[in-house]
Amino acid sequence: QEIGPLTNVFSRMISRPLLILSASRVPLHSVRPMGTAMSAMSHVAFADAAIQFACFTVAAALQTEKFYDISASVTYILCILISRRKGVRSSRSSVNSTLVILWALRLGSFLLWRVIHDGGDSRFAKAKTKPLTFFVFWAIQALWIFITALPVYLANTPRKEEDLEQGTKAGKSVRDTPIGWRDVVGWSLWCIGFVVQFTADVQKRIFAADPRNQGRWINVGLWRLAQHPNYFGEMCMWWGIFLSCSTSLRNWELLTVLSPSFVTFLLLRVSGVPILRRQGLKRWGHLPEYQEYIKKTPLLVPLPRPGSK
Repeated sequence: QEIGPLTNVFSRMISRPLLILSASRVPLHSVRPMGTAMSAMSHVAFADAAIQFACFTVAAALQTEKFYDISASVTYILCILISRRKGVRSSRSSVNSTLVILWALRLGSFLLWRVIHDGGDSRFAKAKTKPLTFFVFWAIQALWIFITALPVYLANTPRKEEDLEQGTKAGKSVRDTPIGWRDVVGWSLWCIGFVVQFTADVQKRIFAADPRNQGRWINVGLWRLAQHPNYFGEMCMWWGIFLSCSTSLRNWELLTVLSPSFVTFLLLRVSGVPILRRQGLKRWGHLPEYQEYIKKTPLLVPLPRPGSK
């Protein structure tokens, strides 16, 4: 009962500056769609932060990281449902929402199984005993959840005040544009990414489960063709979703290209490739075979190379 007033206050805090701008330079017709979307986004952001903070509180008390990843999947799904609660009901919206939910269920269940099977996650070995450090991990995850699926959250919301009535009475919305080439290309790209990531994850688990591979780096299957095929799949999925969503986004809403750009930057420059590269060089950097592998194997795209067997 207390959540509604809080989110309404947050919505007004966001939309008030927009109304001030409308009185000066920005035309009213361009502010209203932005204000409506921002109001809807505030509900998603509030739910995201609240769920992650609640999960952090429990995790910190128990000093466990075992439901860190699965909590993200649950939060993604709930945020998608919240964005659709009073939003549009177009085919595009339904497909893109379903793709995010499928991605969240697949990756979340895989990571949950992995952390249970391995007995923990080495990333949190020290952090889980330090509440402030542990909180940073959960805060970053909340930000990740909001930014990565932002095009879908936004495309699910009404673009104008009138959409609230039109969507309810006529089942139509200004976002309900016909399926076009960007949707087809985007969904095809998502499917490619999903298959690549799923295959790479399965191959890596099979490789790691074989005692003969203990202490070795994986260089079979897709991993023979690329050093990080799973990251390639992740990027393909989010760029594909944005491409489809962009069909129904207008003006400032296209700034949600930040979503796939954020994923790409984070994996390539921050938390993905750099960390694994340092770990790999520390373990196998003295081996000529490993040096040759990282020198000749493409970083991301798992394509057959001339002369490869």
